[in-house]
Amino acid sequence: IRKGRVYTKGAGLSASSGHSEPTRERWLPPPSPSLSRGVTILISESVDPCCKKVLEENGIQVTEKLNLTKEDLISEIKNYDGLVVRSSTKVTADIINAASNLKIIGRAGTGVDNVDVDAATKHGVIVMNTPSGNTISAAELTCILITSLSRHVPQAAMSMKAGKWDRKKFMGAELFGKTLGIVGLGRIGKEVASRMQSFGMKTIGYDPITPREVTAGWGVEQMTLEELWPQCDFITVHTPLMPSTTGLLNDASFAKCKKGVRVVNCARGGIIDEDSLLRALESGQCAGAGLDVFVEEPPKNRALVDHPNVISCPHLGASTSEAQARCGQDIALQIVDMVKGKGLVGAVNAQVLASTFCQESQQWITLGEAMGAVLQSCASSKPCSQVHITTQGQQPLCGKFTVRSSHL
Repeated sequence: IRKGRVYTKGAGLSASSGHSEPTRERWLPPPSPSLSRGVTILISESVDPCCKKVLEENGIQVTEKLNLTKEDLISEIKNYDGLVVRSSTKVTADIINAASNLKIIGRAGTGVDNVDVDAATKHGVIVMNTPSGNTISAAELTCILITSLSRHVPQAAMSMKAGKWDRKKFMGAELFGKTLGIVGLGRIGKEVASRMQSFGMKTIGYDPITPREVTAGWGVEQMTLEELWPQCDFITVHTPLMPSTTGLLNDASFAKCKKGVRVVNCARGGIIDEDSLLRALESGQCAGAGLDVFVEEPPKNRALVDHPNVISCPHLGASTSEAQARCGQDIALQIVDMVKGKGLVGAVNAQVLASTFCQESQQWITLGEAMGAVLQSCASSKPCSQVHITTQGQQPLCGKFTVRSSHL
C-alpha cells in the first residue's frame, strides 16, 4: 500500500483477453467507509435525475456537464474522481490518460464498448455498467420488431398516411409455428424467448457460456450456429460486440439460412454485417430486417434505412422512462456501495476486488493502512533499513517477520 493505492501483481484479468498479466503493476482504490467524503463525480450525458439525487444524498459531489467535446472532457476530467456516461460519450485512452484522479467510470446501461477498458485497467480505473437496467425495454423492442416484420406494420401505417389502401401489398405471415433463433442467451435473450413463446413460436438458440440444461428450462433448445441457421424463420442477436461476434451474420451465414429469413438487431451495430445484409435483402434471401443499431450512428450510408423491407429505429432499445430510471439508480447505488466499502457490483475489469469488501478483508486492509502509516512515519523521521513486525492471534499471517529497506 503506497500513498493510498493498492498495487497488485498477477491478480487481475485482462478485460479483453481474460489472460493473467503477471508483470503488469496497476493500482486500484481500496474501499474505505470514509471514501465518499470529498468524492467528485462528473455526469457527461443526460442520465435520469435520480442518479444525481442518490449520489448527493450519500455525500458525493456531482457536476453535470452535457455535450462536452473530446477536448473539453480531456480538460475537465482531471478534476473528478468518477465519470458517469451513457453510450454517446467515447471514453478513449486519451481521456483516461488525462484523468489524474479518476477512480471509476460508470456506464448507465448495458455494455461498455464506448469505454477503453484496457486503458482504464492499466490506470487502475474501475469500469462498471448496469447490465440489468434496460433488459425489459430491449427485450420488448426486439419483440415489437419481430411482430412488425411479420405483418409489415410500419410500412402499412405509412401507406395509410399517404392516402393509400393497399391490403394486398402488405400480406403478412403468422408467428404461430415459426422458429425463432436467438443468438446470445443472456438476460435479454431469455426475456425475448419467454415473450415470443406466447405467440406459439419455437425458440432455439446459441450461447457459448450459458449451459444447455439452463436454457432448456426456459424452453430454448441450444445448438451450434451451423445447426441453427437453416432452421430459423426469424433470427435475433443479443451478444456483445467483440472480434468473435463482429459480422456474425455475413454472406456465408445468410447463405445457410432459409430463403426469406427475417433478422433483428437490437444489440450492437456490426454483429450483422451491413453490406451482407443489404445483399441478402436485394436477392430475397432475407425478407426483412429490424435494426435498432448501426455500425455508424447516426448512419451516413442510408441504403439499409431506406430499404423498403427494413424497419429502423434510432437506437431506442433503452429509451424508456423505466429503463433510464433503473439504469440511473443502479449506477448511482453501485458507486455509493463502492466508495463506502459495501460492495463492488457491475465491475467489468475489477472482479479481483470483489473479495475485498467482506468483513475479514476489511480488517486486513485496515491493518495494511496502519502499517503503511507507521512505515511512512519511520521513513520520514530517520532513515531505516528494516522494520520488525510481530503479530498475534489465530490469523494465518501471525508470527514474526521483517520488512527490509527494499520494500519500504
